[in-house]
Amino acid sequence: MCLKTNARRAARIVAIWVILFQGFAAAEPMHGIAMYGKPALPPDFTALPYANPDAPTGGRIVTGEVGSFDSLNPHILKGRVPWQLRFLAYESLMGRSYDEPFTLYGLLAETIETGPNREWVEFTLRPEARFSDGTPVTVEDVLWSYETLGTVGHPRYHGAWKRVTRAEQTGERSVRFTFAEPDRELALIIGMRPILKKAQWEGTDFAQSGLNQIPITTAPYVIDGFEAGRHVTLRRNPDYWGKDLPFRRGTNNLDEIRMEFFGDANVMFEAFKAGEITTNRETSSAAWNDNYNFPAVRSGAVVKSEIPHQRPSGIWGFVMNTRRAPFGDWRVRSALIHLFNFEFINDTLNDGALPRVTSYYANSVLAMRPGPAEGRVRELLAPFADTLPPGALDGYALPVSDGSLRNRRNVRKALDLFQQAGFTINDRGQLQTPAGKPLRFEILLKQSQTEYGRIVDIYIDALTRAGITPVFTTVDSAQYKERTDAYDFDMTFYERGLSLSPGNEQKLYWGREGVTEPGTLNWMGMDSPAAEAMIDAILQAQTNADFVAAARALDRVLTTGRYVIPIWYQPVARIAHVKQLRYPERIPIYGDFIGFQPDVWWYEE
Repeated sequence: MCLKTNARRAARIVAIWVILFQGFAAAEPMHGIAMYGKPALPPDFTALPYANPDAPTGGRIVTGEVGSFDSLNPHILKGRVPWQLRFLAYESLMGRSYDEPFTLYGLLAETIETGPNREWVEFTLRPEARFSDGTPVTVEDVLWSYETLGTVGHPRYHGAWKRVTRAEQTGERSVRFTFAEPDRELALIIGMRPILKKAQWEGTDFAQSGLNQIPITTAPYVIDGFEAGRHVTLRRNPDYWGKDLPFRRGTNNLDEIRMEFFGDANVMFEAFKAGEITTNRETSSAAWNDNYNFPAVRSGAVVKSEIPHQRPSGIWGFVMNTRRAPFGDWRVRSALIHLFNFEFINDTLNDGALPRVTSYYANSVLAMRPGPAEGRVRELLAPFADTLPPGALDGYALPVSDGSLRNRRNVRKALDLFQQAGFTINDRGQLQTPAGKPLRFEILLKQSQTEYGRIVDIYIDALTRAGITPVFTTVDSAQYKERTDAYDFDMTFYERGLSLSPGNEQKLYWGREGVTEPGTLNWMGMDSPAAEAMIDAILQAQTNADFVAAARALDRVLTTGRYVIPIWYQPVARIAHVKQLRYPERIPIYGDFIGFQPDVWWYEE
């Protein structure tokens, strides 16, 4: 080949690279961003598809919560905070649509722009964005919020911040975050951090703040009043800066949101029957059928609504702390799962009406498939074949009983597993550990978790018959939080809602840092290189097919790890409410989830 031909070919390659580079450099800021592909809504959308843009404004909603609170700052580890404040009383640069798996639209930011490989993300603030005191939101406020939350805020903010190598102002209203490595999801996560007013917190220890300072935010609602541990009232700000945004149209319709706190669920339900609270979520199908026939329901003053959803079941059940013996042995965990007679318990408490959680992502496209792992899922798991729990590659299903109290077949299997793990039965019928001590462990619950206490009572009978000595302990909310933050338990009730867009938060749930780092959601203390690798595969996926395969592979690792004794999940949400509270006919794919009640509800006589 002649030199001239080589030169012409080189010139064409250079030209192509110049065109590509110019294309990247000229990439225009967007009104939204999706994990894969483009946002479903165009730049000129008028409202979120599940919001009613013609909804009237006014009225109030009164919700009930079991427990107490001693802080109004949901962005630090210290204290107990009404969980709703994190979502209702704060805003972020981008807002989430709950009718798409993971898509954000501009909120405080009017545009978002990313690098070609999402190695950086840049936001441009809306010029009209204001805090509730009327002062403008500035880039300085944004940078301070991100650094403060990422260093002294709640641990859930630390992971993403550690991956930011540079945060800088790039214009009068623009700010850019550069990442240590490209990450498709990190650009979206960064867009969802709450923005606080820097000037309010100068000279204050942010990590120790509680009830002494009501945060100034940009949200549609402001805290109007509270009594520690008793109630909090949010008032819709008539001067809210973003009330005309398409993203906000048809949302935040209620003038007042009041959260009442009760000592236990029974007292709260009586308050609902008496009209002291105006909406109540029911998690028990049996109670839904049996307890909601009081006069207000019969007269039509209270309406029973069932809201379907298409989101994963998440994990609901009793988690075993592998930091403590003997729960570090998968055979012991499997044995305890076999002793849990789900079919009998479900029949007793729910008339058998609720489906069991069969995996962490059950009820969704991300759930592990039955039988052996195949295709891309098997390829992802194969490098970890020697360390994976039994069933991860070959297939796994939860044990099923015949529904009788005796549960003979599963009890025999449980005792066989204990024997394989070195346990023996002494002459008094007690199950002994390999060290020769009777197997004894504590099941910890909050005092308010009466529904789960009924499950524990039945489970304890089965454990006792198998020669185990369980101890059932209930503590108040403050002690429970303190103990679970420090992983000071053997077994306790665990619930972790999961989404259709798993990503970096999975490391907080299942990552190895949670083995020793307090306050994470890795209550089971799992340390699995395979799980870490599957999370990385989720984050690095370039196509939806690769993403789904990685999620299904992670689901296999989690489920076959046998960390949790799963119970049931709710395929629909059951909400009883006064008839004046309405919601749109169009239900988002997430159903009754964050962003539904009270966000898109309204009050109408």
